Amino acid sequence: MPGRGQGVRLLVWAIILSILPLTSCLRLLKPPHDFAYYHPGPVPNYAEDSNWAALPTRCDPADAVPRKTTLRDQQATAEADVFFVHPTTYFWRGSWNASVANARLNCYTDRSAIRKQATVFNATARIYAPRYRQATLYSFFDSTAEGSSRKALALAYADVRTAFQYYLTHYNQGRPIIIAGHSQGTDHATRLLHEFFDNDLKLRRQLVAAYLIGFRVQPHEYQTILPCADSLSTGCFVAYNSVATGNEFPPFSHVAVTNPLTWTTDTARAPASLNRGGVSQCFKRIDPHVTDAKIHDGLLWVTPPKPGGYPRFLLPGELILRHSFHIADYSLFYMNLRENAQARVRAWQLRSK
Repeated sequence: MPGRGQGVRLLVWAIILSILPLTSCLRLLKPPHDFAYYHPGPVPNYAEDSNWAALPTRCDPADAVPRKTTLRDQQATAEADVFFVHPTTYFWRGSWNASVANARLNCYTDRSAIRKQATVFNATARIYAPRYRQATLYSFFDSTAEGSSRKALALAYADVRTAFQYYLTHYNQGRPIIIAGHSQGTDHATRLLHEFFDNDLKLRRQLVAAYLIGFRVQPHEYQTILPCADSLSTGCFVAYNSVATGNEFPPFSHVAVTNPLTWTTDTARAPASLNRGGVSQCFKRIDPHVTDAKIHDGLLWVTPPKPGGYPRFLLPGELILRHSFHIADYSLFYMNLRENAQARVRAWQLRSK
C-alpha cells in the first residue's frame, strides 16, 4: 500500500492522466475563466510558521535524508542559509493560483519538492522555503503573453518577494545566502536576483551562489552576476535542464548551462564516474555514477539512468517533452549538488575573512 505522500502523488497524476488523453493536449487543465474572474486568497502572512514549507527551527520534510545512507541533517550548526523556492505542484484547473491553505496540496509539495530537492542543502545551510500562491501548471503552456498566465505568475512572484523580504528582515542577520529553486521556483528565484542582488553590492556580497535549475536563464541574465566558472566560484549562478542525450529543444537553445559533474560551462562530456550519486524518487538509496553529463545548445545531455526512480517529464500532447528529465533535475545529481553547496559555502567563508 502506498504511503501518504506517494498516495497524494499517484492521485495527482491519476487526475492529470485521466483527463489529458481525451484530447491529447493540455487545454483541459486551463482554468475555465480569465484571471480577473477569480479572487485569490489573501497574501500569506510570513510571520506565521504555517506559511513556510520549511523553517530550520522546526521538524519538517527539509530535515530528511535518504534512507539507508549515512547522510545527516546539519541545519542546527549550519553557518549559511538557503532560500528555496519550490516548483509547480498545483496542476488543477480550479483557479489560476493555488491557495496556501490547501492542506492536500501542501502535503504533496512537502513530500515531493521539499523532501527530494530542498534537502540537497541541509548539510550546509538552514532551509527557508515559503509557501506561495503558485501559478497552475497550465500557466507555462499558455501562448498568450499578456493574458491570465502572466498575471498568475506575477501574483506568485509577489508572494515569493514578500517572503524573501520577511526572511531578510527577520531571519537572515547578515549570514551568507544561497538562492535555489526549480522550474516555476527558478522563474521566481531568477527575478529575486534581479530585484535584490544585481544592483545591491552589500547584499550581493552575501550571495554564496544561486542554483537556478529547471528553467530558462540567459548567460548574460544579470549585469553583475555571472554563471559559475568552476566548483568554488561564489556570487555566481548555476543553471541546467536535463534531457536525454541526442535530443534538441529549440525553446532552450543558447540558455545558460552548467555541468553539475564538473561545475564548468564547457561542452566536454563528463563521465558518469564523476557522478557522486543520484537519489531516486523513492528517496531511500544513493545510486553512484547514475548518469554522465554534457552541455549541448542550452541543454544538459544525460544518458538515461538504468536504476528506476528517475522519471521523464511525460505530458500527453506535449511530445517534445518526452525526452526531458525535468522532474529528476535534482535527483540525478543529488550528491554533487549537496557536496558543491558545502564547498561553495567554505569558499565564501575563506574569501570573506
